Amino acid sequence: MNKPEWLTNPWKQNPWFESVAVAQERARKKLPAPVYGALVAGSERGQSRDDNQSAFAEIGLAPHVVGQQPERDQSTTVFGQQIGSPVIISPTGVQAVHPDGEVAVARAAAARGTIMGLSNFASKSVEEVCDTGATTFFQMYWTGDRDTMIQRMTRAHEAGAKGLIATLDWSFSIGRDWGSPEIPEKVDLKAMIRLAPQVATKPRWLVDFGRQFIDTGKLPDLTAPNLTPPGGEAPTFFGAYYEWMTTPPPSWQDVAWMREQWSQISGTPFVLKGVSRVDDALRAVDVGVAGISVSNHGGNNLDGTPAAIRMVHPISQRVGHQVDVVMDGGIRRGSDVVKALALGAKAVLIGRAYLWGLAANGQAGVENVLDLLNGGVDSALRGLALSSVAELGPEHLLVPEGFHRELGVPTAATTR
Repeated sequence: MNKPEWLTNPWKQNPWFESVAVAQERARKKLPAPVYGALVAGSERGQSRDDNQSAFAEIGLAPHVVGQQPERDQSTTVFGQQIGSPVIISPTGVQAVHPDGEVAVARAAAARGTIMGLSNFASKSVEEVCDTGATTFFQMYWTGDRDTMIQRMTRAHEAGAKGLIATLDWSFSIGRDWGSPEIPEKVDLKAMIRLAPQVATKPRWLVDFGRQFIDTGKLPDLTAPNLTPPGGEAPTFFGAYYEWMTTPPPSWQDVAWMREQWSQISGTPFVLKGVSRVDDALRAVDVGVAGISVSNHGGNNLDGTPAAIRMVHPISQRVGHQVDVVMDGGIRRGSDVVKALALGAKAVLIGRAYLWGLAANGQAGVENVLDLLNGGVDSALRGLALSSVAELGPEHLLVPEGFHRELGVPTAATTR
């Protein structure tokens, strides 16, 4: 058997990593400081971002010493899709950490039998991503006028999207105590000269994009191809951001309209992302969503919003029997996934974790991250003497008093 190159060549780093933390460290070493800074940033003091992770450490597990099951099943059905594990790719914008971007992530999702969430701020088109064979859910913000939104929904459906994720929770709270990383509006000669001192220290990252330039003759850009108007050009990321900022925020009637339009265009599930309150979850059910994602936008929304894992149980208790509830925020290991499922989530979404894998080793790095999380889920199921993720419940956890955050609980007069 041929030995892997990293084993025979001491200068070649082993591309495999044994934890998400190692993937993060490799991403930090490989990426220019502004790019890495954009991945780890949270709004204001970073309180919500930090709580997303640290809250998991407050929850314990209650293992059995005998009775472990020889076979353990992680498959589940969520948003009408049968998936091999309860770990879903969360949509994130412009994935310039690797030249293959969202296409590499989609291929990894397809290889591991899970759902690919694709942002409308992505650097690759919905057609390219759906062509990978991944089960793709297209994510939209409330931007532009209604005709524009219908055009974008129609395009996503015709490309092959199997569902729509509406993300409405970002408040543009972008001030960061440590400063925001510089991201150029476009990658041109002027930007390259200005950022050269930071980029020059990251030769491996330069080599990746240099190969792309040799293959395509193009430098990476920061455009949003999924927002391209018919017959027009893709806007820059900042152009798309401006459209978002200047579009009046939606009402619940607007959300109902969006869901109805998607139902008429596609007939596939409509998911509302960013729910943190029980009353909002109840309203989401009223407008006919198929699922909700409990999330604080990775700590990039209003700082001080509780960790997603603190909010998922109260919300799932109220609406989990009517719609699929998933959780997004702070997942770094398989035991985190298990804790979220035991508290009522049907699945979890990951963001930073797979982006670090993508930065470290492209498609294989994303697959590595998914394998690590799935392996951790399997270990936890074994320790808990369970044969399926469907058997997980609060009784398998040690949850301290006061851990859950019940936001927006209706009064007795309005309780269903």
